[in-house]
Amino acid sequence: MNGTSMSAALTDLIFNPRITTAEAVDRHFTPDYRQRTDGRWDDRAGFVAHIAHLRTIVADGSVVVHEELRDGSRYADRHTVRITKRDGSEVTMEVYAFGDLAPDGRFSRVEEVTLMLHGSDADRGIGSAR
Repeated sequence: MNGTSMSAALTDLIFNPRITTAEAVDRHFTPDYRQRTDGRWDDRAGFVAHIAHLRTIVADGSVVVHEELRDGSRYADRHTVRITKRDGSEVTMEVYAFGDLAPDGRFSRVEEVTLMLHGSDADRGIGSAR
């Protein structure tokens, strides 16, 4: 099964200003998408609100995938997200993600745990901030 990846999705969602939030979400996530980040569940609308917020505070960044595994419709990876915020501060998060891919290759569910490697205490919740 081919499909999206966490790196491709995050790059479009957060670091690609040439497409809208709605276009990025539609490209990588199903209409019934759900996500749990650090124990908090969001439906697709909550996820979109999170991404829209990130787009207002993030100036630049990158995603580095350390490990990635696909097994049929199952997906898992460990990646690091480096963010430079509009105020010049930087945040680095390591993320462990597990999910399901729909038959069309988009994510239908992701559950992730984040670990802040660099940033302020105020940025600890950036993985689910709105």
